[in-house]
Amino acid sequence: MVFKKITLIGTSTESFDEAVDDALGRAETTLDNVMWAEVEEMGVEIAGATNREYQAEVEVAFELED
Repeated sequence: MVFKKITLIGTSTESFDEAVDDALGRAETTLDNVMWAEVEEMGVEIAGATNREYQAEVEVAFELED
């Protein structure tokens, strides 16, 4: 088996959990064979934003097809 990892950044105006879910939801709908994910970093946009934007950098691994 061979896996590939990509980094996605999910966002939410509600919470870090929802930002992670945003990234994972997108991965699951656009990639086949998603196997695992690792949350690498979290951040909050404050400056210039009327509402806070929670951001989660998520590394997603999926198995490459033959």
